Amino acid sequence: MKDSIRSEEPAGLRLLRCTLIPAALILLSPPATLFIWYTNAHFHGSILAAAAEFRQSGIIGTVGHMWGPVFFGSPTAWLMIAVYAVLELALMKLLPARLIKGSLTPGGDTPAYKANGVPAFAITLMLYVFGSFGLKLFPPSIIYDHFGELLGALNLAGLTLCLLLYLKGRFYPSGADYGHTGNVIFDYFWGTELHPQILGWDVKMFTNCRFALMGWPLIVISFAAAQYERHGYISDSMWIAVALQVIYVAKFFWWEPGYMQSLDITHDRAGFYICWGCLAWLPSVYTGSTLYLVDHPNSLGMPLALLIFVSGTICIMVNYLADSQRRRVRDTGGKTTVWGKPPVLLVGRYTTAQGTKNENLLLASGWWGLARHFHYVPEYLGAFFWTLPVLFDNALPYFYPAFLAILLTHRAFRDDTRCAAKYGADWDRYRKAVPYRIIPGVI
Repeated sequence: MKDSIRSEEPAGLRLLRCTLIPAALILLSPPATLFIWYTNAHFHGSILAAAAEFRQSGIIGTVGHMWGPVFFGSPTAWLMIAVYAVLELALMKLLPARLIKGSLTPGGDTPAYKANGVPAFAITLMLYVFGSFGLKLFPPSIIYDHFGELLGALNLAGLTLCLLLYLKGRFYPSGADYGHTGNVIFDYFWGTELHPQILGWDVKMFTNCRFALMGWPLIVISFAAAQYERHGYISDSMWIAVALQVIYVAKFFWWEPGYMQSLDITHDRAGFYICWGCLAWLPSVYTGSTLYLVDHPNSLGMPLALLIFVSGTICIMVNYLADSQRRRVRDTGGKTTVWGKPPVLLVGRYTTAQGTKNENLLLASGWWGLARHFHYVPEYLGAFFWTLPVLFDNALPYFYPAFLAILLTHRAFRDDTRCAAKYGADWDRYRKAVPYRIIPGVI
């Protein structure tokens, strides 16, 4: 099956969108992960100090100096990744779980997943804390101690996995939802399969949820341990940053069945954009501000620390309530209440590639009556609040909130475009009922 790439768009725009931009992201993103780590760890998060190094040693010399020693990882880093991956794969299979169904795919499939993210999260966290603090099998700062090597290894592992997934989708697809455009760069970037499976494991569920998201709290806990080892205490700024991120990830696994019906799973294919992004970009970028705090134990004071923690927790909870509200409405067929009232619903009708007619309920009240993607507002604010403890001495620790703002805005526009194509006139009616995309009264 060969996909089309919007044959109606001008050739220049198609070249830019499908070749030049993906190629630039594939080439520049891996060294960027090492640059963020190196600048936070060695230049105190100062972009100016890093720029001075570039002026002194040149681009090639500086990149070689940053990346060269960790390019291939290290035996310790590869062993850590292997043990962790095997553990998470085992938990996916062995833990008891209820079976949940994903969304109907364009190819007519309905994928099924094992919903055991909460116990897997609890066991993973417990094993790390008990293994390091209790049994002393490894120092609790082990991830921080080898972070550069881990990022080098994860870059190579992610790039290799994406190549294998490209070839698998071309020659050994798992289901009906696969295809290629003939443009190798775009196909490698975007992926060739929607729901690839390897030996019975769902690849995107593993890379997105059980490897990347599950590892996130372990990374920041290790950073907190490293701060204690260096300074003899854990600052209130570090406590707040780590606590909010652990709460966010715990919320994610509580909501994981809902995530399996999100844009990442139902639309984005398993390629560089999603899989490498989760394996290498997330560990580097999402934890960057907490890495900065290791050597910058800011003292916030109880009033400010409490204000940031409470504000961040509220935002994370609002994000969860918005997502769960829509899921509850769809799971009950609209036979529920939203903010104490019957939900305002529209019907979105669509036709699969096989010609089967289906429909979804579009919620136009509650959180979803404020804006079509209002849930991105508290998600962004939660990330801002766990970054805020770094204060304002340097800009690089705020790279993740800046990146997230772009990512979520792009996702909102992309999802609107996809839904307009899927639902047609029904989506036009929904946009009239809920006129704002993200921020009520603004956009």
